[in-house]
Amino acid sequence: MRLLHTSDWHLGRAFHRVNMLDAQAGFIGHLVATVRERGVDAVVVSGDVYDRAVPPLAAVELYDDALHRLAGLGVPTVMISGNHDSARRLGVGAGLIGRAGIHLRTDPSACGTPVVLSDAHGDVAFYGLPYLEPALVKDTFGVPKAGHEAVLAAAMDRVRADLAARPPGTRSVVLAHAFVTGGETSESERDITVGGVDSVPAGVFDGVDYAALGHLHGCQTINDRVRYSGSPLPYSFSETGHRKTMWLVDLAADGSVRAERVDCPVPRALARLRGTLDDLLADPGLTRHEEAWVEATLTDPVRPADPMARLTRRFPHTLSLVFDPERAPDDPDVSYARRLAGRSDQEIAEDFVAHVRGAGPDEREQGVLRDAFDAVRADDAVREVA
Repeated sequence: MRLLHTSDWHLGRAFHRVNMLDAQAGFIGHLVATVRERGVDAVVVSGDVYDRAVPPLAAVELYDDALHRLAGLGVPTVMISGNHDSARRLGVGAGLIGRAGIHLRTDPSACGTPVVLSDAHGDVAFYGLPYLEPALVKDTFGVPKAGHEAVLAAAMDRVRADLAARPPGTRSVVLAHAFVTGGETSESERDITVGGVDSVPAGVFDGVDYAALGHLHGCQTINDRVRYSGSPLPYSFSETGHRKTMWLVDLAADGSVRAERVDCPVPRALARLRGTLDDLLADPGLTRHEEAWVEATLTDPVRPADPMARLTRRFPHTLSLVFDPERAPDDPDVSYARRLAGRSDQEIAEDFVAHVRGAGPDEREQGVLRDAFDAVRADDAVREVA
């Protein structure tokens, strides 16, 4: 059975101030063409279909168009909700849409009930594990404490139990939206840390033939049976080095996997440039970036006059301008933003406690801070669903 694995469409999202809807429509057209031209038997979409719980109308219309075009091909599609989606909204009409061969899996309690498709070699069971927000689903799975590994492991126990009851030789595919240990992150994924932990081990997916993952925006292989498709388009300059692709996966009769990357159309190259303004304007080696979307980091010791206007005369698609003067790390003039770069909310809070009272929080106090951040994030998730 030939599968096309994609995820993280983020319909409705912009790239800085650039509306990406046309590029997203171009990707949908490319997806449909790939399904038709490469003999795809099933499409799997591993979450973050939309960029937010209440997407703009234009994004909903594009989603509707994508479903109609996929259904029109007569090729089944299995789709789960991600942490950016509203599972309940995305799942509205799932029963009716399923009759057209578009199978939406947004209910965590149904993760052990697969979509079963068949080929010449027998059945393939597709298990959809929507994004499992630990605070919201821990009771559903009967785990004592909210945590990503606990709820995902409980969901996979249901998958393995159902699979064990099926005829021998039944092949299996799991769709999941999670951060698996060993994956490479970018700046465009929303933080899902719970209890100080944001990732789960790849071993949680043991027992299935292929795990089609979403959440991380870089296409990557955790192991031969566990892969991220990545987002089809870039959504931050941290993705400058990404090659945007989908996975074309051949699932053999014995459950073995062969995977090939299929490139996605990218509307414009990305470039991250760093240096003084005069150097960026004069360097002939930067000519190749003149038509790229550019993030420019200026290292001038004194902020130059009209930097954006001057940059855009050479790089007309400059979208982001950062000032980062070259200074020693202990220089008192180092910016607050630079001092906080790469630090988690937990670390920033612990540093604040240490600054205020002269000593950092002890283990119990660290736990209180973690619980507070988890509670706020869970409350945000509940409000978004509501």
